[in-house]
Amino acid sequence: MGAKQVIVIYDEGNSHNSEGKLTAPVVIISIVVASVGLMFGYETGSYGVKTMQPFLKKFFPRILRKLSNSNADQYCVFDSSKLQAYSSSFYIAGIFSALLAGRLTTSAGRKGALIIGGMVYLIGVSLQTVAVNLEMLVFGRILIGFGIGFASQAAPMYLVEMAPTKWRGAIATGFPLFFEIGVFTAKWINNYLIHVYPNSSNGWRIALGLSALPATVMTVLSFFIPDTPSSLIQRGKVQEALKSLNQVRSVDVDTENELKYLVTYYEAMRNASEKPYQMLLEKKYRPQLVLAMAIPAFRQLVGMHLIGNFGPLVLRSLGAGWKQVFLTSFIHGTVVILSVLVATYLIDRIGRKMLLLEAGVQIFVSLVIMGILMAVQTSQNGVTSFSVQSAVVALVIRSSINAAFSWSWGTIVWILPSEVLSLEVRAAGQGLSLAFNFAFQFLVIQTMFPMLCNFKSGVFFFYAGWSVIMTLFVIFFVPETKRIPLESMDIIWRNHWYWKRYVHGPNTLLNPEIDRQFSSSHKSVN
Repeated sequence: MGAKQVIVIYDEGNSHNSEGKLTAPVVIISIVVASVGLMFGYETGSYGVKTMQPFLKKFFPRILRKLSNSNADQYCVFDSSKLQAYSSSFYIAGIFSALLAGRLTTSAGRKGALIIGGMVYLIGVSLQTVAVNLEMLVFGRILIGFGIGFASQAAPMYLVEMAPTKWRGAIATGFPLFFEIGVFTAKWINNYLIHVYPNSSNGWRIALGLSALPATVMTVLSFFIPDTPSSLIQRGKVQEALKSLNQVRSVDVDTENELKYLVTYYEAMRNASEKPYQMLLEKKYRPQLVLAMAIPAFRQLVGMHLIGNFGPLVLRSLGAGWKQVFLTSFIHGTVVILSVLVATYLIDRIGRKMLLLEAGVQIFVSLVIMGILMAVQTSQNGVTSFSVQSAVVALVIRSSINAAFSWSWGTIVWILPSEVLSLEVRAAGQGLSLAFNFAFQFLVIQTMFPMLCNFKSGVFFFYAGWSVIMTLFVIFFVPETKRIPLESMDIIWRNHWYWKRYVHGPNTLLNPEIDRQFSSSHKSVN
C-alpha cells in the first residue's frame, strides 16, 4: 500500500533552506559530485576514436576500406552493424544499470552509488584500453555503461537534494557543465592524436585510457563527502543527516529545525519506498512518470548526434587542415560551455520552462535552414559542393543549435526529473528517466546512419518536426519548478490545468493559510 499523500508547505518565516546561503562546503561538494559529468562527457566525446585508422584497422577493417574508396557514398561510410553494436553497447548497459540504480541509491545512498559507479567505470576503462579483440573492447564498454548508469543516476539527485532551494537550479547545472567540459576535452585529445600522430598504434589506447583520470578523482573524493540529508533520513540515519546539514549550511541556519522539517515529511512517506516502481504506476504519480520519461526522450530527438557528425563534412568541404579543425573545435566547445553557464545564470531567474521554449524555436528555425542548405549544397551520394560562404553559414547554424540545446534540453534533463519526483519514488523515477535517456540515445544511434543513407538532407526536417512537438509539450504539460522546495513540489501538479486531475486536494503539515498563499503565488508559472 502506498504512503499517504502529504504536501509540506514552506513558510518563509521558518528556517528551512529555501533562501539559504550558498556556502563553500556546498560548492566544493557539488563540484566533486558534478565531476561525474566529466566522466560521462569524456566517454561521449570520444567518438573521434572511431575515426582513427589504427583503431579501425584493428577492429573495423571494412569501414577503413570504405573510407579509402573515393567513390563510396559518404552518407553510408559508417553504416556498419559491428560499429553500431560497439557504440550502442554503452547505452544498452546504461539502460539496465539505470534501472538497477534506483534500488542501489536507496539502499547504499547517493554517495554509495557514486563510489560503486566510479569503480565499475574504472574497470571498464582498463579493459577497453588494453583490448586485443572486439569482444574485449565491447565488454569494457559495457562495464563503462554500467558505471555511468550508477553514477549518473545518483549525481543529479545528490545535487538537487543537497542544494538550497534558491540555488538548486544553478548548483544542478554543474553536472551538465562538467559533461560538456568532458566532451570538449575528449574532442581536443582525439583531434590532436588523429592529426599529429595519425599512424600511432597506441593513439586510441591513450584517448580511451585518459578517461580514468576524472573517474579516479571523483571516486576517491566521494569517500570524503557526506551523503544527502534526504538519503540518510530515508535510511533511518537521522543523526548523520543532522551532521550532513551542519557541514553544508551556514552558521545562521537552524539545522535542527530544518532536520525536524525534513523528518516530518519523510516519516509520512515511510512506507512508500517498499515498492517504488509499482508506486510510479499509481494515478497520483502519473504526472511525475510522464515528465520523467518525456524529458530525456525529447532530449535525444533534438538531433544533436546528427549535428555532431555533420561538422566534419563541412570542414572537409573547406579543405581545412588540422589547425583549422582545432580552432573550429575550440570555438564549438567554447560556445557549448558558455551556453551551459548561461543556463546556470538564468535557470533560477527566468525558470526552466522559459529556457526550453526559447530553445525550441531557435532549434526549429536552425534545423530547417540546415536542411535547406544541405539539400542545395550536397549531391545525392553525399559528396559536398559547399562554397566557402555556405560552409560558414552552416557552421554558424550548427553553433546556434548547439547553444540552444546546451542551455535547455542538454542541461534541464539532469535537473527537472529529480525535482518533480517525490522522495518515495525519486530514486526509482530518476533511474527510469536515465534509462529512457540511454534507450532513446541507443535508438537514435542505431537509426542515424541508416536514415542519413536513405533520407539524405530530409533527416534535418525530421528532427525539426520533433522540435515542434517538444515545444508544444513544454507549453501545455511542463510546469515551472523554480524556487519551489522539493517537499512542496506537489503544488505544481495541483495548480496545473491538466495534471491537477491526477492529484488529490492538499493535506498539509503546516498552516492551511500558508498552503493557500503559496499555491496562489505559483499558479501563474504553470
